[in-house]
Order: sequence, then C-alpha cells, then structure tokens
Amino acid sequence: MTEITHRFVRSDSGLRMHVAEAGEGPLVLLLHGFPECWYSWRHQLVALAEAGFHAVAPDQRGYARTGGPAEAGEYTLLHLVGDAVGLIRALGADRAVVAGHDWGAPVAWAAAQMRPDVVRGVIAMSVPHRPRGSKPPVESMRRLFGDGFYMVRFQEPDAPEAELDRDRAATFRRMLYGMSGDGPTPALVAPGGGGLLDVLPDPERLPAWLTPADIDAYVEEYAESGFTGPVNWYRNLDRNWELTAAWHRAPIGPPALFLAGDRDVVSVGARQVIDTMTDFVPNLRETVWLPGCGHWTQQERPAEVNEAMLRFLRAL
Repeated sequence: MTEITHRFVRSDSGLRMHVAEAGEGPLVLLLHGFPECWYSWRHQLVALAEAGFHAVAPDQRGYARTGGPAEAGEYTLLHLVGDAVGLIRALGADRAVVAGHDWGAPVAWAAAQMRPDVVRGVIAMSVPHRPRGSKPPVESMRRLFGDGFYMVRFQEPDAPEAELDRDRAATFRRMLYGMSGDGPTPALVAPGGGGLLDVLPDPERLPAWLTPADIDAYVEEYAESGFTGPVNWYRNLDRNWELTAAWHRAPIGPPALFLAGDRDVVSVGARQVIDTMTDFVPNLRETVWLPGCGHWTQQERPAEVNEAMLRFLRAL
C-alpha cells in the first residue's frame, strides 16, 4: 500500500503550508474546498502515486495544520493563487496540473488563467469557471437569495465560525451528509435568522462512503485552526471582484477537465454556466457527470474520479 507522508513546505508566497503527498513523477497539486483539508483527497493521493505521479494535497491558507493570518483581507484570491503557484515552485517543479474541488476549483481556475506558464492542466470539481461579472457579487446574491443565503451570512463577523466551531463533529456530519448524493437537496438559505447548519440535518446513519473515523479525522485536523480562516475566504468575494479586473472575461488556455455530481446543488444550479463553459475555457477536454453523486465528488465516487483524472493526465 502506498504511504501518504506529511511535511511542511514554505510556499514562495511566504506561507508555511502543511502538505500530504505520495509518489514520484509529474506534479499534481490537489486543492481542497470548504470545509475540508488535505484529507478530502485521501483516495486520489494513493491512486495518482501508484499511476506514476507526485500527488500533493496541501491544507490551504487558514485551514487545518497550515493555519493562517488573522486579518480577513489576507485571504483574497490573489493570496490563494500565490500560495498554490508558490508551492509548485517550492516543491521543485516548474509546472504542474492543478486540481481543485469546491473553493479549490476557483483557485485552480484562476491559477490556470493567471499563470498558464506554470499550470499545464486544470481539473475542477463541482464549481465551474464563472467569468468575472459586471458587479460585485455579494449584493447580487443578496437580491437573488436573501439575507439567509450562507455566502451572505458569512460576511458577518464572528457568528458564522461560532456556529461551525460549536460542535465540530456535528458540523462535519451535517455538511458532508447534507450536501452529498445520499442527503436531501438543501436550499442553503437559512430561515428566520438561522445559520447554515439549520438547513443540514444530522444523519441517523452515515452513508457508506463516509465513516465515523472520517469524521474524527476532520475534527482532529481542525483542532488548532478552527473555522475563522475558512470563512475568511468568503469575506473576500467582493474584494476578489475588485482585484481581478485585469482578468475580466479572460479565457483559460490550459487543457481542462470538469467533474460534477448530478445531485450536487452547486453544480446543478450552475448547469447553464457548465453547458457554455467552452466560451471561456476553449480547451475543456471533457465534462463528466457522476450519477447519484452530490457535492463531495472525490470522496463519494473515488473510483470514477480517479479514472477520469488519470485519463486526462495521461493524455496531456
């Protein structure tokens, strides 16, 4: 069995990052989403390593063992792309394929858009590339979904992370089950001043792909950092819009692969964007829909995800 090892690497951005890695060969950087960490790539680290790749899954800025700065303004998309690109260099590679799930997908898309000299391919899961809009996003989301929409709620100080930190085991159970293909289809809009967890039920029984040991692993990984850093990513949505004006509607050139679950509320809600993504990602090689899969693609359907990733990687 291939071993996953751990170490700390200082990205060229200056951030000391915890990474999990396996294998030797061309570098594949695996960027997790919210509320996850390196552990969400546990199945891919081994599969990619055994196929002849150097697979590296960092805890991104603010997350788990990496941790991060206290100031919310230090979690912009430019910081996150800088961490990823700087990590590629710090790992001794000139170029890499960058894969991202959930929040990791926008970081992967942006890295490919901003630094195509470093990113030789991009694999995104659950979140498609959205061209920069004409207006800051938070107010637009407020008008569309109301004040109870979780991304709008996450703009508030202190309250979102207080809710998520209160019982971390329950947070991970509710999030991972509630947005999976085995759970309900959540609206992600909390009624009457409630929080995100109010719309995600605590399951009586975990689905087959998620074990109590997995929940324990997430809780342990978050023991030191908590949720303030992860929520800070959301607090920069409008700032990201301001900072990325130079890439307004710029195409993404490197070869790309997109995967999504057909029961993922995020992907299904973005179906029109996904169907027209080649307008801005002209080298999109394949879009893979995973039947019965929810939001946690690489955890819910590891075999299918690994197969699609390796098919894409071998064709580069």
